[in-house]
Amino acid sequence: MAELERDVVAEVRRILGEELDWKGAVEPSHDLLKDLQLDSLGLTVLAVGLENRFRVKLSEEDAAGVTTVADLARLVSRRVAETPEERR
Repeated sequence: MAELERDVVAEVRRILGEELDWKGAVEPSHDLLKDLQLDSLGLTVLAVGLENRFRVKLSEEDAAGVTTVADLARLVSRRVAETPEERR
Protein backbone atom coordinates (compact mmCIF):
# COMPACT_ATOMS: atom_id res chain seq x y z
CA MET A 1 0.00 0.00 0.00
CA ALA A 2 1.39 3.39 -1.03
CA GLU A 3 2.06 6.14 1.50
CA LEU A 4 -0.90 8.26 0.37
CA GLU A 5 -3.22 5.27 0.66
CA ARG A 6 -1.95 4.70 4.22
CA ASP A 7 -2.69 8.37 4.96
CA VAL A 8 -6.22 7.92 3.63
CA VAL A 9 -6.77 4.83 5.80
CA ALA A 10 -5.50 6.79 8.82
CA GLU A 11 -7.94 9.61 8.00
CA VAL A 12 -10.79 7.09 7.63
CA ARG A 13 -9.93 5.80 11.11
CA ARG A 14 -9.89 9.36 12.50
CA ILE A 15 -13.23 10.32 10.91
CA LEU A 16 -14.91 7.12 12.03
CA GLY A 17 -13.66 7.50 15.59
CA GLU A 18 -14.09 11.24 16.08
CA GLU A 19 -17.11 12.06 13.96
CA LEU A 20 -19.02 8.78 13.83
CA ASP A 21 -18.14 7.35 17.27
CA TRP A 22 -16.84 4.06 15.83
CA LYS A 23 -15.10 2.10 18.59
CA GLY A 24 -13.86 -0.93 16.66
CA ALA A 25 -10.84 -1.61 14.50
CA VAL A 26 -10.64 -0.22 10.98
CA GLU A 27 -8.59 -2.29 8.55
CA PRO A 28 -8.11 -1.87 4.79
CA SER A 29 -10.00 -5.12 4.16
CA HIS A 30 -13.08 -4.01 6.12
CA ASP A 31 -16.30 -3.61 4.17
CA LEU A 32 -17.72 -0.11 4.65
CA LEU A 33 -21.31 -1.33 5.00
CA LYS A 34 -21.01 -4.78 6.56
CA ASP A 35 -17.96 -4.48 8.82
CA LEU A 36 -18.09 -0.77 9.69
CA GLN A 37 -21.91 -0.59 9.64
CA LEU A 38 -22.01 2.69 7.75
CA ASP A 39 -25.37 3.94 6.54
CA SER A 40 -25.92 6.64 3.91
CA LEU A 41 -25.34 9.43 6.45
CA GLY A 42 -22.13 7.79 7.71
CA LEU A 43 -20.87 7.33 4.16
CA THR A 44 -21.61 10.98 3.42
CA VAL A 45 -19.76 12.16 6.54
CA LEU A 46 -16.81 9.98 5.58
CA ALA A 47 -16.78 11.18 1.95
CA VAL A 48 -17.02 14.86 2.91
CA GLY A 49 -14.27 14.45 5.51
CA LEU A 50 -11.98 12.84 2.95
CA GLU A 51 -12.81 15.48 0.33
CA ASN A 52 -11.95 18.24 2.79
CA ARG A 53 -8.76 16.63 4.06
CA PHE A 54 -7.34 15.65 0.66
CA ARG A 55 -8.87 18.53 -1.38
CA VAL A 56 -10.58 16.24 -3.90
CA LYS A 57 -14.12 15.75 -5.17
CA LEU A 58 -15.76 12.33 -4.96
CA SER A 59 -18.86 11.59 -7.05
CA GLU A 60 -21.66 9.06 -6.80
CA GLU A 61 -20.21 7.37 -9.87
CA ASP A 62 -16.97 6.91 -7.90
CA ALA A 63 -18.84 5.06 -5.18
CA ALA A 64 -20.01 2.32 -7.55
CA GLY A 65 -16.86 0.21 -7.22
CA VAL A 66 -16.00 1.07 -3.63
CA THR A 67 -16.84 -1.54 -1.01
CA THR A 68 -13.82 -1.68 1.31
CA VAL A 69 -11.59 0.80 3.11
CA ALA A 70 -8.78 -0.16 0.69
CA ASP A 71 -11.03 0.59 -2.31
CA LEU A 72 -11.78 4.00 -0.85
CA ALA A 73 -8.10 4.69 -0.18
CA ARG A 74 -7.22 3.81 -3.80
CA LEU A 75 -10.01 6.05 -5.10
CA VAL A 76 -8.94 9.05 -3.03
CA SER A 77 -5.30 8.47 -4.05
CA ARG A 78 -6.34 8.45 -7.73
CA ARG A 79 -8.32 11.68 -7.29
CA VAL A 80 -5.36 13.36 -5.56
CA ALA A 81 -3.11 12.36 -8.47
CA GLU A 82 -5.64 13.81 -10.94
CA THR A 83 -6.04 17.12 -9.06
CA PRO A 84 -3.87 19.97 -10.30
CA GLU A 85 -1.22 21.00 -7.76
CA GLU A 86 -2.58 24.55 -7.40
CA ARG A 87 -5.97 23.23 -6.22
CA ARG A 88 -4.49 21.19 -3.36
